[in-house]
Amino acid sequence: MKFVDEAVIKVEAGDGGNGCVGFRREKYIPKGGPDGGDGGDGGSVYLIGDEGLNTLVDFRHIRSHRAERGQNGMGRQMTGRKGEDKLVRVPVGTRVTDADTEELIGEVLADGQRLLVAQGGHHGLGNIHFKSSTNRAPRQATSGTPGERRRLHLELIVLADVGLLGMPNAGKSSLIAKVSAARPKIADYPFTTLYPNLGVVSLGRDRSFVIADIPGVIEGAAEGAGLGIQFLKHLSRTRLLLHLVDIAPLNEDVDPADEVGRIWAEVQKFGGDLASRERWLVLNKIDLLTDEDYAERRDSLVAALHWQGPVYGISAVSGEGTDRLMGDLMQRIETLKADEQVVEHDDEPWDPLA
Repeated sequence: MKFVDEAVIKVEAGDGGNGCVGFRREKYIPKGGPDGGDGGDGGSVYLIGDEGLNTLVDFRHIRSHRAERGQNGMGRQMTGRKGEDKLVRVPVGTRVTDADTEELIGEVLADGQRLLVAQGGHHGLGNIHFKSSTNRAPRQATSGTPGERRRLHLELIVLADVGLLGMPNAGKSSLIAKVSAARPKIADYPFTTLYPNLGVVSLGRDRSFVIADIPGVIEGAAEGAGLGIQFLKHLSRTRLLLHLVDIAPLNEDVDPADEVGRIWAEVQKFGGDLASRERWLVLNKIDLLTDEDYAERRDSLVAALHWQGPVYGISAVSGEGTDRLMGDLMQRIETLKADEQVVEHDDEPWDPLA
């Protein structure tokens, strides 16, 4: 199935039901008085997370979603039935903004999570609410308020622990295919990857993490060049970045240090806190070099970049070095998750009765 990560839809909440103007008419009760009931509230529109979905492709065909209108009030003080809510299933990781105002409405980050995107209208009041000592037979009632109507911009941002960053043809797709069950398209030309791929790296029972492969980023991506700007956002929720570098380029004029610098400049231009993510340097295609040549090129690259973080050498094709890399990633992710849980616990208000 084609990966679709953006869509614009229209949502309409139900209008509130109108109040009723009614009077009691029963035998032997000549002065029954007003008995018009209230209308029902209009149904609201909710987005609900569904981990079984992985694209927004369905919203390219079904663009309008409407909740039910509230029923009008009736005589004998009977309240109209509330309109049914409209539940719209979306993939986990969907960010929702107002397409007209660009206001961020919220994000759906868990299976079963509900996000209110259009509030149903409020019910109208029946004439029973307007009786008084001076107005024994009120003939006024209020109409229900209209439900919210919005155009929503949906963006699916994949939820991954590790994101792969690198130039086109750096070997990102080959790496994710080697270490997981994902099977992205792999070819000997750039821009093979046209949409994000997710792979689950399993290192034993209850020890796994998700790795994301996005289309290669080129210079000018932050201004819209190539595919990078469309998918850099998919790295914004990762805990750690792997910056893949082709350490044995076929073109001898290619400078790996220059490529790393250009990509990182685009990440910094992209904004947000993506540039603050922890980043590891991964030198790919070491199987094409002798040990001496690899060590020389690695040391030269580290010196040119003034690199202070971890450096790994791998071959995404043969698998050399990938086991060590994945094992270290798993340990680091477990540490980061433990730290996040500690922070969340510290943020909880102190309960003196606990």
